[in-house]
Amino acid sequence: MTIYEVARRAGVSIATVSRALRGTGPVAGPTREKVLRAVEELRFMPSRAGVSLAEGRHAANGIVFPNLSGPYFTEVLIGYEEVASELGRSVIILSTKGRDAIRDLVRELAGRVDGLVVFGSTVPDDVIDELAASGLPLVLISHAERPGAVTLRSENAASAKALATHLLGHGYRRFAFLGAPYATGDDVDLRWQGVREVLGDAVTPVLTAEYTVESGHEAALRLLGAPGGPEAVICSDDEVALGAILAAEQLGLSVPDDVAVTGWDDIMAARHARPALTTVRQPMRELGARAARALDALIAGAGPEDGHRVLQTELIIRSSCGHHPPGGR
Repeated sequence: MTIYEVARRAGVSIATVSRALRGTGPVAGPTREKVLRAVEELRFMPSRAGVSLAEGRHAANGIVFPNLSGPYFTEVLIGYEEVASELGRSVIILSTKGRDAIRDLVRELAGRVDGLVVFGSTVPDDVIDELAASGLPLVLISHAERPGAVTLRSENAASAKALATHLLGHGYRRFAFLGAPYATGDDVDLRWQGVREVLGDAVTPVLTAEYTVESGHEAALRLLGAPGGPEAVICSDDEVALGAILAAEQLGLSVPDDVAVTGWDDIMAARHARPALTTVRQPMRELGARAARALDALIAGAGPEDGHRVLQTELIIRSSCGHHPPGGR
């Protein structure tokens, strides 16, 4: 039995059957009763694909990431997928790392889904504007406000200022920002701007090839191996920071006695590093979950309360910056 048989038996359109079964739109009481009676008589078991076809929908969301490696992206994706699953939607993931013709890939994905989530500056702005103008429900994570899309990001600047102020309180005077930003206005750029506002010319940006342990290790070896190096290394994320700690150890330097190191994100490895990593905790899984709910609201036609949302972050002080909290955390 198909949704078409149910519609014929009830004397209604397949779209009405779909709305009655999913509760996604107004259906008069007597009409709903006719649909449910037809479902029972025909012993109809609705399939997601059939109902979505009747509604002109795909029952799938798309999400575009720069890559899928590392704990940060994993946590965001878990939060997103958990909520999407609760809402009855499958998820099609596009990772752009190492891919050619990104514009065409994103456009092709947009034609297969009911709505799209894009992470950071992964997709060129002109393509974002094109998708928004087409009416496709669109949510941007870690992105500045943009017309036609809901934007979500974690707070960066205030926590970066708090971290820099804390390090000044320890008496450090020479700083490096390891993992300098690639794009103006992205999360790492906002962290850099916050740190720079407090430390001024006392902090030097140092670019890494990527935001990874390996890239942090490679850049920190050069940075810490040179004479007159920094007293404190503020890292763009925890993975870069863990690489910096490995580099310091390789060079025979003690963290934090010879050089302080801080990170950002509060991934699990940050809590169990030796020394435990001072960092800024951001709600990675909640970021993904909020994105999934915001997109579902857009798809359902019930616009969100506001177009730009900022999730709060928290400075977490541990041993790697020279502070030894009670209990050795």
